[in-house]
Amino acid sequence: MGWLLFGSFFLFLLVGVPVGLAVGLSALIIFVVSGIPLQMVPQTFFEGSSSYALVAVPFFILAGDILARGGISERILAIAEATIGRIRGGLGIVATCTSMFIAAISGSGAATTAAVGASLLPEMNKKKYDTDFSAALIASSGTIGVVIPPSVPMVLYAVIAGESVAKLFMGGFIPGTMMGVGLITYAIWYSNRQGYPASEKLPARVVVQRLFNSLWGLMTPVIILGGIFAGYFTPSEAAAIAVDYTLLIAWLVYRSLTFKRFYELVVGAGVTSALIMFIIGTAKIFGWGLAFYEIPEAVAKSMLIIAGNNDFLIYLIMSVIILIAGFFMETASALIILTPIFLPLIAAIGGDTVHFGVIMTIGLAIGMATPPMAINIFVASAISGRSLEQISRAIWPMVIILIAVLLICTYFPWFVMVLPKIFMGVQ
Repeated sequence: MGWLLFGSFFLFLLVGVPVGLAVGLSALIIFVVSGIPLQMVPQTFFEGSSSYALVAVPFFILAGDILARGGISERILAIAEATIGRIRGGLGIVATCTSMFIAAISGSGAATTAAVGASLLPEMNKKKYDTDFSAALIASSGTIGVVIPPSVPMVLYAVIAGESVAKLFMGGFIPGTMMGVGLITYAIWYSNRQGYPASEKLPARVVVQRLFNSLWGLMTPVIILGGIFAGYFTPSEAAAIAVDYTLLIAWLVYRSLTFKRFYELVVGAGVTSALIMFIIGTAKIFGWGLAFYEIPEAVAKSMLIIAGNNDFLIYLIMSVIILIAGFFMETASALIILTPIFLPLIAAIGGDTVHFGVIMTIGLAIGMATPPMAINIFVASAISGRSLEQISRAIWPMVIILIAVLLICTYFPWFVMVLPKIFMGVQ
């Protein structure tokens, strides 16, 4: 059944069926062949997209869209370019740094990719950056969106594992920063190799003016994350507050948002959210088929038998399985399937569930930038006009860097646990 499930999925992709439909149709074949009542299909579909934690998704997407088209991200990009852009290939650094900042607002890899890509790709094209490299860098930087809090996958994991959302959020800061630093290092190396230009040095007066203009936007993650960690509101409430705050800034402070544009943003966020929810729903059906035949469990057990009691190999096997799941499955469905399988193993080897939740989030986030379920590449492709194949060829060096960060955080838990231990008393 596993071969039939994955074989039909890849076949649908090869003939050009959209990813969401390919996932759902391949799972439907399993239902029909197995004689499972088809009433299970709509029930499972709506169950997959009805989680309360997913309420945050459309709000964070809308907040990211307001950032991108409400004049906020433009001002943030302006101050970033004025301070960082003077380095050769500085726009690549700006792309990653801005992604890290917007990640602290949107909570979504796709929303981060969309917000940065819409604002920065045209400027990078003007400076003669290779479009494939630019789109790949923005797509890979978008993976940071679910590692630096707020993070919807971390919320889902916290619900399944019975862990604290705040501890997981705190644990994601340093790994997310490491991912950004790795991508920045590669962007600098590649830009120097290609001879990309640096931005002109601006007078100090202009830099100060740009900083002042961007202060309202720079305060956004402080308010959102500060409110979450102080216990004033939940992550889902923080998503709504992010929309309110960014809307007030764009409308009243910067006066760059009209009623017509706001309507377009709401409609656009609704369409994007519907697409994401559809993929989540069909992935839930796909995941149900996997779970019904215990395919992930069988694979995990087989690999664990090979590893024996070697903790190093056990973590390596789990990392590989998480990465493979991220390649082929939507993040929420992979979390729902893999978390219950691995949690008893983590307890048996004396691991920490906060640490494991963060490394699982990193591993699945990498899947957002690796075909076939690479939603960040889909977004970057739509914005840049480049094909999935063209961006995928350019993104592999960046994916390798992200995998290196995953392995560092896996085998050196200090990078994940130091902030929760200092600020939240995690043992």
